[in-house]
Amino acid sequence: MMFRIHFYLTLLLLSVLFSCQTNQKKEPGIINHGNIRIEFNNKMQSRVNANYNNAADLMTDFQYSEYLETANDTFKEFELDKITTSQNNDGVKWTIISAKTSETNSLQKVITVESFQNFPDLLTMQVSYINHGNADITVKKWVNHGYKINSNGDTPPFWSFQGGSYESRPDWVLPLETGFSQENYLGMNASDYGGGIPVTDIWRKDVGIAIGHLAPVPKLVSLPVIMNEPGNVEIGVHYERESILRPGDSLKTFRTFIQVHQGDYFQSLKQFSLLMQKEGLEFVESEAAAYEPIWCAWGYERQFNVDEILGTLPKVKELGIKWAVLDDGFQIAEGDWDVNPEKFPGGDADMIKFVDKIHSYGLKAKLWWAPLAVDPGTKLLHENPDIILLNEDGSPRDISWWDSYYMSPAIPFTIEHTKEMITKFLDTWGYDGLKMDGQHMNGVPPDYNSSHNLDYPELSVEKLPEFFQTIYNTARDIKPHAVIENCPCGTTCSFYNMPSMNQSVSSDPMSSWQIRLKGKTFKALMGKTAYYGDHVELSDGGNDFASSFGIGAVLGTKFTWPKDNPHQSESFLLTPEKEKVWKKWFSLYNQKMLSRAPYIGNLYDIGYDKPETHVVKKDDTMYYAFYANNWDSEIELRGLQNKKYQVIDYINEKDYGIVDGSDPKLKVSFEKFLLLEVIPK
Repeated sequence: MMFRIHFYLTLLLLSVLFSCQTNQKKEPGIINHGNIRIEFNNKMQSRVNANYNNAADLMTDFQYSEYLETANDTFKEFELDKITTSQNNDGVKWTIISAKTSETNSLQKVITVESFQNFPDLLTMQVSYINHGNADITVKKWVNHGYKINSNGDTPPFWSFQGGSYESRPDWVLPLETGFSQENYLGMNASDYGGGIPVTDIWRKDVGIAIGHLAPVPKLVSLPVIMNEPGNVEIGVHYERESILRPGDSLKTFRTFIQVHQGDYFQSLKQFSLLMQKEGLEFVESEAAAYEPIWCAWGYERQFNVDEILGTLPKVKELGIKWAVLDDGFQIAEGDWDVNPEKFPGGDADMIKFVDKIHSYGLKAKLWWAPLAVDPGTKLLHENPDIILLNEDGSPRDISWWDSYYMSPAIPFTIEHTKEMITKFLDTWGYDGLKMDGQHMNGVPPDYNSSHNLDYPELSVEKLPEFFQTIYNTARDIKPHAVIENCPCGTTCSFYNMPSMNQSVSSDPMSSWQIRLKGKTFKALMGKTAYYGDHVELSDGGNDFASSFGIGAVLGTKFTWPKDNPHQSESFLLTPEKEKVWKKWFSLYNQKMLSRAPYIGNLYDIGYDKPETHVVKKDDTMYYAFYANNWDSEIELRGLQNKKYQVIDYINEKDYGIVDGSDPKLKVSFEKFLLLEVIPK
């Protein structure tokens, strides 16, 4: 009798345990890591929110965030089967698995989510789709992180960082309003505009969310930002490419990530970059020379003559500038990089004398160059007609600014020719650095030139960073202290090209605002790598040194002296009145050298905080830069310790007295900018 009781009790217990395990498999899952929380329901929909105490929901409803589009259907809904977890040395891995088949769906979906100890508010994701049916599936597109984010009553409803590159050269950081839409395709958005930064960040006053992909090379993804309704904005990582998923095969998305944060986009870009560095990407150290101020001969434009440039060098030296840059116009043509005999009739010998003259003033010499560009009718193209990159219809790909064609970065000839040019520039002619220039450098289209024998057309896209790494390595082998500037005119500089330069640049900014936001972006991604604010003549009013100075950017100018070049489109003449201003700023720059000090990017929100504020910390002194058209109110000096500080407007030599770090507020009035030095007592 007792045996029977124990037997039936055992069966009952096993039944309950089995029932609990079965139900547990199908219960929704919650992933918490630091301040990020992702929930999955039984349809494998997700909902993302932040665990900050003062953060309202980013999403209230579950959403079909990861899905697959095929020729015949869109597969969004899957039946959750189970969620498993495993531990590794660096974090946790969650695997969310759907049932293998259903009445309407022969696809199985597997989502892998991973955390990392040193990235507490970030999770990576990769999604697999397995074909358990009997027929091929024509895949058109996959989507990860397809989220609709709630607004929270802010004005504007959201600020955003968007990483796409466009011919109109829009701001990388911008507010969002109803009706906004931008695809942020990281392929070509015009004949010679493409590439970018594979991250989108949307933030409110209380919380922000960033998404992007983590592939080690550029991929032709889109990161659309669409605000059709006043209450929310839609984002996602989209990859559109046709492929056949055969029975038994699987398709894997790229590894993507999601991150929550408070404040603006600075922290999310920094964490993205650090994660990419953890996985193998390396940034180079900047030379001390990369932080030295720059004069560029582009003020004389393409029709310069050598005597004009040489005649300006005494004034360049007098102002405390350390670099002289020879810009576009020295060459026969793009691709034929021999000297123009009209300007250098003695050929290489004249160019060598020119560089020696720059050096005689104690200046360093940098040379402008447009790699990958080759003009029709050049000797290079005539002798090597197969070097150019072709569109799918067999036509050459145009570079609009120079009426040139793209050379393919993925073929040996381009690489060897490029090495030869670097040797000519740095070894034969004696230049100390290179200014690589042109929007076409930021990204290239797929290469359909069959003579190149590429494994697939997109290999040209993926090989572009390797091409620039070859340039950097070759230059540094010739001159170990060479400064390599990559200036992809007006584009959102490709993240994948950044490791191959030791001087970034605002690259033809269209406003002072762009100088500042690009500076914040580069400093988030590249840390202390030198950032050049470009010619001051490109800033608001043509004289806004403060926008570069205050964010820790290298100062530069393209003034002409003692007279204008009659061929140039506008005057850049250094008049006696302007000279006083130029001399003051370059003197201060050489004294302070804020460009070499750490930029503290997480103290102020570049969108919502007013006035716009940037901070550089040099030793124990804080340098604050405030920007507004007109300001007559209180400012707050964030980031100070609980002690006394002396506050000085070092531009106007005004002493604001002592502030207490526990309540560091000042009443100030200024127009355009206020630069403060805050020194501990």
